[in-house]
Amino acid sequence: MKRAYPGSGPNSSNNSGGGFKQPNRLATQRQSLPIANVRREIVEAVQKNQTLVLLSDTGSGKSTQIPQYLYEDGVGEGKMIGITQPRRVAAITVAKRVAQEQECSVGDVVGYAVRFEDATSANTQIKYLTDGILFREALSDQLLKKYNIIVLDEAHERTIATDVLFGIVKKAQQTRRKMLVPLKVIVMSATMDVDHFSQYFNKCPVMHLQGSNFKVKVYQSMDNTNYLEAVITTIFQIHENCNDDGDILVFLTGQEEIEAATALVRRLAKAINHRDLPRMLVVPMYGAMSQNSQQDPFALAPPFTRKVVLATNIAETSITIPAIKYVVDSGKVKVRTFDPVTGIDSLKVTWISRAQAWQRTGRAGRTADGECYRTYSKEDFKAMAATSTPEILRCSVVSSTLQLLALGINCRDFDFLDKPPADALTSAMQELKALGAIMSVDQPALTTLGRKMSKLPLDPKYAKILLSATDYGCLEEALTIVAMLSGENVFYNTSQKREQVLTAHAKFHAKCGDHVTLLNVFNEFKTKDEPKRWCHDNFLLERNLSHAAAVRTQLANICRSLGLPPTSCGNDPVPIVKCLLTGLYRNIAELQRDNSYLTLANRTRCRIHPASVIHGRARPGYLLFTELVSTGTNYLRTISEIEPEWVGEVVPHCTFLDRITCGGNRGSSSCYSEVAQGGRTA
Repeated sequence: MKRAYPGSGPNSSNNSGGGFKQPNRLATQRQSLPIANVRREIVEAVQKNQTLVLLSDTGSGKSTQIPQYLYEDGVGEGKMIGITQPRRVAAITVAKRVAQEQECSVGDVVGYAVRFEDATSANTQIKYLTDGILFREALSDQLLKKYNIIVLDEAHERTIATDVLFGIVKKAQQTRRKMLVPLKVIVMSATMDVDHFSQYFNKCPVMHLQGSNFKVKVYQSMDNTNYLEAVITTIFQIHENCNDDGDILVFLTGQEEIEAATALVRRLAKAINHRDLPRMLVVPMYGAMSQNSQQDPFALAPPFTRKVVLATNIAETSITIPAIKYVVDSGKVKVRTFDPVTGIDSLKVTWISRAQAWQRTGRAGRTADGECYRTYSKEDFKAMAATSTPEILRCSVVSSTLQLLALGINCRDFDFLDKPPADALTSAMQELKALGAIMSVDQPALTTLGRKMSKLPLDPKYAKILLSATDYGCLEEALTIVAMLSGENVFYNTSQKREQVLTAHAKFHAKCGDHVTLLNVFNEFKTKDEPKRWCHDNFLLERNLSHAAAVRTQLANICRSLGLPPTSCGNDPVPIVKCLLTGLYRNIAELQRDNSYLTLANRTRCRIHPASVIHGRARPGYLLFTELVSTGTNYLRTISEIEPEWVGEVVPHCTFLDRITCGGNRGSSSCYSEVAQGGRTA
């Protein structure tokens, strides 16, 4: 079935090329960017003003060029120029590109810093870093004295870390005016909502820059079918009808969806392959991939091959994937929302905003004229919100509240660009109080435990788990599980080999649930001399396991610096699950008569996710879950069975303790009884 796009059809324009140019050609390419025409004006505006807002369409070159202009013209006065990015992929990719243009290695004049990875040196003058890293740097240096220029790039994405950084940078700038070399702040955005930024920074000037040199034709769908079906059909419509070597960028919602779509497109491409059509190279792209894998989309496709990149919204901004001529926009995104009344995070697939739609469209016009195929109608587009709701207005602010308290700032008094709802701030304080991070909700001050929690680059509930692990004698196991939970899914699933997949994964299953199953997978992974082959044979994602290993190493180093002795509980899962309960105590669900579950914190009805090892078995009376995902049905993900009496033992302050009946609602005999009798759960 072909998709109906008014005006779409064969297009024979050529878009050869791809990959990074050789250094001796980079100067010419830099001069061809739209922003090069106003280099002098930009530098003079930064020299003249302490704060400047720059508005430019995607493709102008602002992320790569402006830091270089300021460095080459000496505006930074010998100190670092820090450029923040909302995502680690963008920080790494842009830094590598700028290093090429400066003809240096990454970590020399140009470097980057992302969570668990620092590629900088004493020579670094241009430093790309994630919002979260600069936030953490402010914990030890509130005036940001290493920098004379801070560039807040992609400000329109409005992550929580970005919004908090606005306040931290603004305060540092105000303080440095009185006693130090002034701090210059540049806010860069690709959407029109820049007056809000200008007002926040005391009505600072706004400079409008020229956008891309290239045009993009937009085609809207005339059908209203399933967006995944529409995306797959559109990919092959482009591949069969557009007689050029332009590559395709597809926007989907998350890792699991992308992995499934990657397998399907590869299979269909083999089925239709003939010598009149280019071969198809299908490449996934999402945040939890290893650094090496994240570079695959940027590699030049072989001759007579069309590259198809299936990406999440990490490909919306900052990065340029060479040779992309066609964009397929599903119009969907996976968004995390937080209910401050219940304290539950939910992950939902929802419509993007119109601003996001135009951002995605612009990806097709970075290196040549392009085309964008929207798999949704004009009516759907008009019904979208104009801009995306900032994270700080829809997500939990517990982590940010803890970090601000570590800076000696009460979030109720903080100068937010958009202040979070009062109930969200109160909920954050209450959770920190329950976790033992602060003494009082009304007059919050960090406890000794809270101070240690702030030093771990984790959600406070995971930090609490690690800091509690020595009490349960299981720090080694807790480090592994928290590292695994900090990344993406490690299990590879394919419908083509379903029986083989189930057999391979069953070797790791723990009767008590998913958390210990993850531990089993990691422990086995670390013993292998050929981990890639072993992962392939066992249908596991080696890049995600390698990422978890790197995260675990960093966390272990921090725990060592905090004086936590390494401890292990061996094969006994009970201490592990009790330790998890110290941080996840709000995430308890109780079995109901209809075999569904009810979360005790907010009375939400839900079911066990099909990917859980507990799914399809006799249902335990009580479950501890890591997150609740809503995709039409509410699902509990990454779960473990718990004994009800553990709640009163581990978290006696639990507000819904009276709702738990010890032994009175058991769906099956406990898996832990086998442990008591000497059996093993894994």
